[in-house]
Amino acid sequence: VQLVESGGGLVQAGGSLRLSCAAAGFVSSRYNIGWFRVAPGREREGVSCISLYGGTTRYADSVKGRFTISSDRTKNTVFLEASSLRPEDTATYYCGAYYGMGCRLDSRLYVTWGQGTQVTVSS
Repeated sequence: VQLVESGGGLVQAGGSLRLSCAAAGFVSSRYNIGWFRVAPGREREGVSCISLYGGTTRYADSVKGRFTISSDRTKNTVFLEASSLRPEDTATYYCGAYYGMGCRLDSRLYVTWGQGTQVTVSS
């Protein structure tokens, strides 16, 4: 499976963006798709993930209540709705995938990654 992210951009604090992760190739219903972000000088952080089987979702505490992950299986696309954005959300956002039951925000599990999309939040 190949992953392509889109939807990043420049937004003012308090604004919203919708990130997309489109999967090409065979996408098993047992895949888990996760969003991670990397900011300059900071460690990679797991943001949110969704299990395509059952729809289980997880969120980092830093984004709970502000970000929403969802999937459209007809389009093999996972979305990350990011609202009430803060300058500290500025990062390159990557989506990743791995096969298994349930989703976890552990980047070591993910075997396929997209190229990333930049999100910049101005204060």
